[in-house]
Amino acid sequence: MQVKSEPEVNLQTASSLGISEEEFQKIADYLGRTPNFTELSVYSVMWSEHCSYKNSIHWLKTLPREGKRLLVEAGEENAGLVDIGGGLACAFKIESHNHPSAIEPYQGAATGVGGIHRDIFTMGARPIASLNSLRFGNIDLDHTKHLMRGVVSGIGDYGNCFGVPTVGGEVYFNECYNQNILVNAMSVGIVRVGETISATANGVGNPVFIVGSATGKDGIHGATFASADLTEDSAEDLPAVQVGAPFQEKLLLEASLEAIKTGAIAGMQDMGAAGITCSTSEMSAKGQVGMRIDLEKVPTRQAHMQAWEILLSESQERMLIVGEKGREAELQAVFEKWDLVCEQIGEVTEGGVLEYFYHGEKVAEVPADSLVLGGGAPVYVREYTRPKYLEKIQRFKPSSISAPASFPEAAKKLWSSPNLISRRWVYEQYDSMVRTNTMTTNAPSDAAVVRVKDSTKALALTTDCNSCYVFADPYVGTMIAVAEAARNIVCSGGTPVAITNCLNFGNPYNPEVYWQFVHAIRGMGDACRKFDTPVTGGNVSFYNQSVYQDRTEPIYPTPTIGMVGVLDDPSLHTTLNFKEKGHHIYMLGTPHNDLGSSEYLRHVCQIPFSPVPHFDLDEEFHIQQNLAQIIRKKLIASAHDVSDGGLFATLVESAIAGNLGFEVESDQNFRKDAYWFGESQSRVVISVSPQKEDELVNYLNTHNVPFTRLGEVTGASILIDNEDFGTVQEWEQVYLESMTKKMEHAI
Repeated sequence: MQVKSEPEVNLQTASSLGISEEEFQKIADYLGRTPNFTELSVYSVMWSEHCSYKNSIHWLKTLPREGKRLLVEAGEENAGLVDIGGGLACAFKIESHNHPSAIEPYQGAATGVGGIHRDIFTMGARPIASLNSLRFGNIDLDHTKHLMRGVVSGIGDYGNCFGVPTVGGEVYFNECYNQNILVNAMSVGIVRVGETISATANGVGNPVFIVGSATGKDGIHGATFASADLTEDSAEDLPAVQVGAPFQEKLLLEASLEAIKTGAIAGMQDMGAAGITCSTSEMSAKGQVGMRIDLEKVPTRQAHMQAWEILLSESQERMLIVGEKGREAELQAVFEKWDLVCEQIGEVTEGGVLEYFYHGEKVAEVPADSLVLGGGAPVYVREYTRPKYLEKIQRFKPSSISAPASFPEAAKKLWSSPNLISRRWVYEQYDSMVRTNTMTTNAPSDAAVVRVKDSTKALALTTDCNSCYVFADPYVGTMIAVAEAARNIVCSGGTPVAITNCLNFGNPYNPEVYWQFVHAIRGMGDACRKFDTPVTGGNVSFYNQSVYQDRTEPIYPTPTIGMVGVLDDPSLHTTLNFKEKGHHIYMLGTPHNDLGSSEYLRHVCQIPFSPVPHFDLDEEFHIQQNLAQIIRKKLIASAHDVSDGGLFATLVESAIAGNLGFEVESDQNFRKDAYWFGESQSRVVISVSPQKEDELVNYLNTHNVPFTRLGEVTGASILIDNEDFGTVQEWEQVYLESMTKKMEHAI
């Protein structure tokens, strides 16, 4: 049957869909003819940056992708899968929903959460935890408050209704995100080894089902929307923002897991970006088969939808299932029980060709392999050039920074930074206790710790990235992001296992942006190899920049790291709070006369351009390895890494969490502001009882671990060099109430 003819398409049509002249010719070569509009639309979404990674895959392949715990290769399935022992595996992934959230923050964030959970349970894993990494602009702007309120409500409402706890995450503020916020969502699930489902089509003649919600016009060309700059006119693209239904997704979760147990499912994939187009093409290409799809059988929410609209719709809470031939009734019975659509829309065919029909007419015929990453999708290596702004960073001179006239006043100003104050206003809108597995709600540690039911294990989970470090030096800054994630897990008593990433950058056609990307990937690879934390997959989000009034402003490069660790013995869970008055406080690691890229420089001194803080990968690894042994020997009472805000912020956070003060002294060999407010890496504050102090010190000396005795835990007050810094309660009040006060004035 001939493909239906449509109005002629040309280069102008292709360009309007984001397809270059070279790509248009490549499509014609694959088809042996000029594509019609439906086919061109299919290629436009599948060859978009969001789906094909055409500007990033060359470099992504350089990342470490093998490890003894990995059960699937990176990118092979919807999410990463690692063996955690005891016959159990952990499925996890992080993805972005940046552009939709910048336009419609509530639904953009909500559907980001829903989409990432579907990636987990379509593999057969039950989601047990959610995390997020959020970036907003100036918190004092009404626009920022509007976006923040919508995003947090969207995440909270969807997650709370769906019934998966939000256990951790991060929120940062910087003016580079004023227009283009970042919303990265991570899901973590558990499945028994050998009971996963693959996103692969196989078995010629097997039926193809669409299950879940009906298909509407929301989200059409969402993948293309995610692969373009935000402009003043982007609000007109609101149909590209999907609409979520968390209760529907809860039904879909339970129905899917029940259907898997029947053994009647041959393959399954979430319908995320590019909808039916993506799931049919990726599953077919992976199985080296084709499909015949009858689009008129797709249940729709709106009448008279055109074929290309049905193909490209990104309506939420939908999945594609390839069933076992002859067992259709079993599948349909499960979904009928849960009051969900389960409609057969086609079947698996030979030959690797996708044929889409609409009311008996063939509207598109496309080789599946030509559409996908690793197949016919284009691969580019863009030009890259060292950014000019790095010259400003090189010109920074620490000697230009005068010591503060009053250290208590400088500390108070630093402590008022929105990047240091408590995110309680955010996390109180999330349910962290549903399913009763979360161990860190009332016992905070550097990473979230979640008990794995019906096992003797727990997971340590974290998301990390200081984009100011990456801006200052993409290579070192990204190594720090990996190192801090690992450090947070080790401080919490876990062993780092693997990472997923969400790589948020500006336009890849900007040589300076692409330079940031390339060097960030190199840094990530080197750090992951050192910590033996392979990259299981993730997401690349380019085009995170705003275009308005003839100016283009890329965000700071933000390669967010989502890391999973394992606690084989949950009793080793180590919290960050000081435990008892009279405990001694130590710092592991080496201090430096270093203020580079610190919150102190940015917030107190108003200096945006400075070098990345001191970091040595071997030193970091040495500290972490020995800290892990110290925790296993149960020598310490608390552990908290030194990061944003420096040593001072670390001490105050441990004091607030334990409702205990401290008395400490400076090392006179260092600048006082650098000693307390600098953010040189590879340092951890620990506390130890007097009874275990000698054993701890002997261990540190024997294993050549640098350390400093800072002082001891006291009652209600904070003293530094015998200078009164007030009470813990005073610092706690500022810490807990500042963000709430700011958000109370939100429009």
